Amino acid sequence: MREVDVLGVRVEMPTNQPIVLLRERDGGRYLPIWIGAPEAAAITYAQQGVVPPRPLTHDLMRDILAVLGHELTEVRIVALKDSVFHAALIIDGTTEVSSRASDAIALALRTGSKVLVEPSILDEAAIVVSSEEDDEVERFKEFLDHVSAEDFEHPGEPGPTQEP
Repeated sequence: MREVDVLGVRVEMPTNQPIVLLRERDGGRYLPIWIGAPEAAAITYAQQGVVPPRPLTHDLMRDILAVLGHELTEVRIVALKDSVFHAALIIDGTTEVSSRASDAIALALRTGSKVLVEPSILDEAAIVVSSEEDDEVERFKEFLDHVSAEDFEHPGEPGPTQEP
């Protein structure tokens, strides 16, 4: 397994589809994962340290684990099937629970757990950023510094402080 850093979320144009970008910690590859708007907001909230007035789903999952005396040891992105990433939550170092990659990443950010990716997935889906593309990566990082979770909310959908 290869450890990755979660660089953040951006919106892919012109489709307005959010992606989370992971970077191989000991290498030069980047793994983009297309995700839904609610998951994009959850990841962005966690990275920005936003504390909602009431727990969101991933906050609730973190709190349940803690109250029950368990720890999310790590999350693993374990498969890529039909262009869909599959993940596993590793609890207490031994118990494995299937998860969507976006949910696993959002929970990992809330618990400080590491994110690992199967090397074969990096071989298949990661991109290598050339020196010419470094500027684009820097622009992406700058974008991440200025994006907020509200940017991923859809009109008419409840936000973090609204009830459906």
